[in-house]
Amino acid sequence: MSSPPCGSQNAERPRASGLPGLRVWICVLGCRSNLYEGEAIAGELASRGAAAGGALEGCRAAVIVSCSVTAAADKKCRQAVRRARREFEKFEKSGGRGVVAVCGCWAQKVSAEEARALGVDVLIGNRLKHLLPDALDEAVSGGGGFVDRRRDVGSDGTWDALSLDRPVLRTRAFLKVQEGCDHFCSYCAIPFLRGRPASRPLEDTLEEARRVVGAGCREVVLTGIHLGAWRGGEGTDGGTLGTLVRRVSALPGLARLRLGSLEPFALDGDLLDALAESPVFCQHLHLPLQSGDDEVLERMGRGYTADGFARVCERARAKLGDGLHISSDVLVAFPGESERAFHGTLALMERSGLGRVHVFPYSPRPGTLAARFPGRVSPGAASERAEAAMALGARLLNRYAARFVGSRLSVLAENLKTHETPSFTGYSRNFVAVAARGAAEAGQEAEVRITDCSGGELLGEAEEVRGGYPE
Repeated sequence: MSSPPCGSQNAERPRASGLPGLRVWICVLGCRSNLYEGEAIAGELASRGAAAGGALEGCRAAVIVSCSVTAAADKKCRQAVRRARREFEKFEKSGGRGVVAVCGCWAQKVSAEEARALGVDVLIGNRLKHLLPDALDEAVSGGGGFVDRRRDVGSDGTWDALSLDRPVLRTRAFLKVQEGCDHFCSYCAIPFLRGRPASRPLEDTLEEARRVVGAGCREVVLTGIHLGAWRGGEGTDGGTLGTLVRRVSALPGLARLRLGSLEPFALDGDLLDALAESPVFCQHLHLPLQSGDDEVLERMGRGYTADGFARVCERARAKLGDGLHISSDVLVAFPGESERAFHGTLALMERSGLGRVHVFPYSPRPGTLAARFPGRVSPGAASERAEAAMALGARLLNRYAARFVGSRLSVLAENLKTHETPSFTGYSRNFVAVAARGAAEAGQEAEVRITDCSGGELLGEAEEVRGGYPE
């Protein structure tokens, strides 16, 4: 799978001046790596005088960080473009102009013809997102027509030079430390769209973590496309992910450390030791299961068995404690998945004691091996299986969350309520949603006495509040 050429992205251009005062909608779709990229782009735009945020109304430009993991993700990208164009039509009728910029995985593969027909003005591929602020500036300033800067990432091992000083869109800081994947699961197009693995150098990662913690951010999430493949960057002695966890954990002022999605086979002894030693590691791991049937797992190319996944969960809890929250992804209706195989997945979800579960019906991705597999499950059966898996996931999450009723949990305040009685929502250290009565600012950490559990969400009363971003 190849991408269009990037054109003249290396050409020297005079700096345009269309960003100061510009209101920009930042729409982030998909994975945690996209969340980091959206934050970094928003931060750079803000540093140049733009007002970058999550509300579309009143904006004159849109930046969509796109996803293409499923057909539904592709659809959401197109919908976001159309939504922005509809908003911009309101003032374009009076002679104004709105600019839509799209970057990421869907942008990497979409044809220029389709993008232009949808109303995209700027198209930026993977490994080139650091070019987006300049490209948006150029487009807003009327520097030309359609901008298309993409290249073939199949053999690209470069690091996209994005940088973050503090979160702009969220209270926690996602720090992307790894890019690309060469595992090539049979259903997944991401290796074709993201390219081969590349790691961010250790010292570069630590410097960014110091900046965001120094700005008042209490929680850092290390993320990547294949996070367990982090090796400190070319030409460095950065070690493995366990090394990075130890070094980040030692940073003064950091209160909470999380990991993004981690393949089960990447959770080795050294990483478990590092997490157990960390005074700031949050008791949560996201380990994608996908299927609980060995034959399906083999056709998927996942690299583990159902028993192997269960043993990984057991080892993690033995090292990190029984209270560890293990969330997961489940892919149902894979070609050839029988009813027996599907029920094996449900059984393994129960056996492994999962909490939050994201469920996806199989979506054929062009260019992948599985797109040619026989035995396609009917849409009706796929929908029924997805609903059954989601229902079980909801029960498992509620069962896990309910154990904390009567205890005190530390909650990072995110969404504030301004009713007569002040309240806020956020997540506990073990990644359970909490709604609490009491006053707290976004980014502060509150001790909450848990009084009830409903639908997998904990309810409680805030007692002690600390930290937060300085004015």
